[in-house]
Amino acid sequence: MSTQDLSTEYAIGTSSGKMRKLVLSSLLGNSLEWYDFFLYGTAAALVFGELFFPVHGHSLLGTLLAFSGFAVGFLARPLGGVLFGHLGDRHSRKQALIITLALMVAVPS
Repeated sequence: MSTQDLSTEYAIGTSSGKMRKLVLSSLLGNSLEWYDFFLYGTAAALVFGELFFPVHGHSLLGTLLAFSGFAVGFLARPLGGVLFGHLGDRHSRKQALIITLALMVAVPS
């Protein structure tokens, strides 16, 4: 089935089971992602400032440094989406997935 056939099928609404599966998987993925951001934000406010950024006498500075990591991750999402969306459209989504997974696993020396 080509992409044109699939988009026409969803537009016409002939396959409500496939559309339901698509919406449910999108909802689940998005919910997990936002739950991850919620957990990091809560931990950054309560724990990470003192644990990972121990600035003696300046607990606010440690908390702000913890939130800066949160901000970098939040701002990098759309840039990564544009970059890897383009890569996935040009080459293949499988190759874009492999590259993103390799970047997450790569350890800088």
